[in-house]
Amino acid sequence: MSKKKNKVEKVTEKQPAQKLRVMMLGGLNEIGKNLTVIEYGDNIIIIDCGIAFPDEDMPGIDLIIPDFTYLEKNFDKIRGILITHGHEDHIGAIPYLLKQINVPVYGTRLTHGILENKLAEHKLLGERTLVTVEAGDIVSLGVFKAEFIRVNHSIADACCIAVTTPVGVVFHTGDFKLDVSPVAGEMMDLTRIGEYGRQGVLLMLCESTNVERSGFTPSERRVGFSLDNIFMQNHDKRIIIATFSSNVHRVQQIINTSVKFGRKVAITGRSMINVVGAATRLGYMEVPENVLIDISEIGRYPQEMITIITTGSQGEPMSALYRMAFSDHNQVSLTSQDLVVLSSHAIPGNEKLVGRVINEMYRRGVNVYHDDDEVHVSGHACSEELKLMHALVRPKFFMPIHGEYRHLMQHKELAEFMGMDPRNVFVCDNGHVLELDRETCKRGVPVPAGRTLVDGYGVGDVGNIVLRDRRHLAQDGLIVIVATVDVDQNYLISGPDIISRGFVYVRESEELMDEVREIARNTLTEMLDSGVTEWTQLKQNTKDALSKFLYSKTKRRPMILPVIMNV
Repeated sequence: MSKKKNKVEKVTEKQPAQKLRVMMLGGLNEIGKNLTVIEYGDNIIIIDCGIAFPDEDMPGIDLIIPDFTYLEKNFDKIRGILITHGHEDHIGAIPYLLKQINVPVYGTRLTHGILENKLAEHKLLGERTLVTVEAGDIVSLGVFKAEFIRVNHSIADACCIAVTTPVGVVFHTGDFKLDVSPVAGEMMDLTRIGEYGRQGVLLMLCESTNVERSGFTPSERRVGFSLDNIFMQNHDKRIIIATFSSNVHRVQQIINTSVKFGRKVAITGRSMINVVGAATRLGYMEVPENVLIDISEIGRYPQEMITIITTGSQGEPMSALYRMAFSDHNQVSLTSQDLVVLSSHAIPGNEKLVGRVINEMYRRGVNVYHDDDEVHVSGHACSEELKLMHALVRPKFFMPIHGEYRHLMQHKELAEFMGMDPRNVFVCDNGHVLELDRETCKRGVPVPAGRTLVDGYGVGDVGNIVLRDRRHLAQDGLIVIVATVDVDQNYLISGPDIISRGFVYVRESEELMDEVREIARNTLTEMLDSGVTEWTQLKQNTKDALSKFLYSKTKRRPMILPVIMNV
């Protein structure tokens, strides 16, 4: 009898149930760098993998990508990358990840059309698997099934993604807005989203970018009406319009309006050329014959017959519009006969860059039109659209994503206003982990989730110490002390010579430089006379003596670099 009991106990013994783990490796408490990881047992899927742009305190940095440490460590579990849409903050870091991890990438046609250009630049095209899907398609990835659902955004082919996991559905909205009269394509698939809500959603991840704005985001069609008025009132001017290269609907409307007013259209800016080329090739844009001309051909037509579509709406220093404003563009020279239209809204942090370009164009007598409300509408959901998403999805648990901390907190308040239990709303930081089963959601042990800086071809080789030195050089300049010593004889042979860069103008500060030279000479001589010949000590004492002197004289702390040679 006892043996039978033991046998039954052994058969019915239950193993601890696995938890679903959801984490963001980017996109929380920041704008950009979006990367979501969903993990269950030996299965991981990634949703989006984007870049962020550097702050002003990151001199020399080109862009920022997520820290891939956790993904590289668990590369054998990764089943694929799912992409919601083709914006840089969602796909820009994919080539860098694919260099480390070879997994299939799932996205819509336009998204892959843009991504192919990036993979070609990184010499990865043809070496990685791109699986093209359409809204409504379901893909199986290990224990997961993911459905792509159509949404409206400022780029075509955008989707939200519903991931069915062993413990429930995780609903990722991506970036979206509700546009009931889109320029092209269909309205967001509210019916399918609502069906998931009725069936039950365990966790929703919802974007928070425009949560501070009340009401609804206007339709993209409104920009078309404004463009008509601008072209009509400026029929005697050449019109240059700067917008986001990925907003193919905006570019299509600019082309349509140009055709209506008998203008030729030239495109400039590498990303604009790439995106328009991909969108036209894939059928997302229609351009009548003989309308597009090369930028080098604009001189063959009267000014008033030309429209130029350009990058640089964010004031990027290497962009086409920036080069036009500062007379550094090869084909376009701005004059008072030009009207420049900024069909965009300054991304937070870019206001100074945009203002610098606008100021420079005004100095040159260029007419500038930059009324955000007239020539730009956002691609992100305002508060009422977010409420609609919450009402449709009705998640059990909720994590606001894609925003700075204030956005996440206001989205938390919005969710609670919609009836969610505050205990079921999780405001997280990058690397925080949510562990879920069918009934509960708790915080787990965080994973690495920093930022990796890209400078030219260097990825991750510039860290905080290098940035600190760059800021130091930029703020206070550099002084180099060059001296030659004989450590065997404890004798200063020559120097010290002083080289100054970015600290003071030497020809106007000869007395100060003489004092610097004298202090360096005395310090080295005293150490050598007392028998100090260790290189580190010689350099550090020289540096300390000069730093103290220069601060007392100038209240500045330049970087001091002693170069001491032995013969």
